[in-house]
Amino acid sequence: MQPMVNKIKIDIRNKLLAGVVTLIPIAVTIYMFRVFIGFFDGIILPLFDRLFGFHFPGLGFLLSLILLYLLGQMMTHILGRRMFALFERWLNYIPLVRSVYQTTKQVLSAFSFSASGFEKVVFLEYPRRGVWTIGFVTGESVSPDGQEYYHLFVPTTPNPTSGWAQFIPKDQVIPSDMTIEQGLKAVISAGSITPRQMNFDARRDESSADRTAGEQS
Repeated sequence: MQPMVNKIKIDIRNKLLAGVVTLIPIAVTIYMFRVFIGFFDGIILPLFDRLFGFHFPGLGFLLSLILLYLLGQMMTHILGRRMFALFERWLNYIPLVRSVYQTTKQVLSAFSFSASGFEKVVFLEYPRRGVWTIGFVTGESVSPDGQEYYHLFVPTTPNPTSGWAQFIPKDQVIPSDMTIEQGLKAVISAGSITPRQMNFDARRDESSADRTAGEQS
């Protein structure tokens, strides 16, 4: 009876955590966008009303889009990136602001990783045999002797914006059925949000089948 109760508790906790992880980015995005638009509405609309004598709905939204475009333009140039780096360095001197800014930046960077060129999710035995780690395939290559390699990014938990680059033979990894988003959620949640079934033993089953075939022959 007790194992069943514990299983139900774990299942409820995982479902709640999955809901929180899904909802928080949406809620934060909506809130920040409303704050961003409201900030410009509060500055521009009173001036606009005073100059032209009528209210222009959506002006804050329009100015927000223009500012985001100009900011994106600035960040694509070396000078703009250097200026922004100086701004970030200045923020790091303010203790509370530094903590909030760095945490928000890491979270947003983590969720934006799904569009950063990862091809698929694999499992590799790391840092020792019998211990499985999630890796993201970023590319492939072939050695002069014909050995095929995966280029892997192995992220840290719970912040997947840092990690290790590894080049590993294809036959030393196991393809995962997880999507890129599921893999990132598993890393960010420290493994608490994962599919119920995962194919860790796929290669072991293949090895057993090969051995059995060899013995029969």
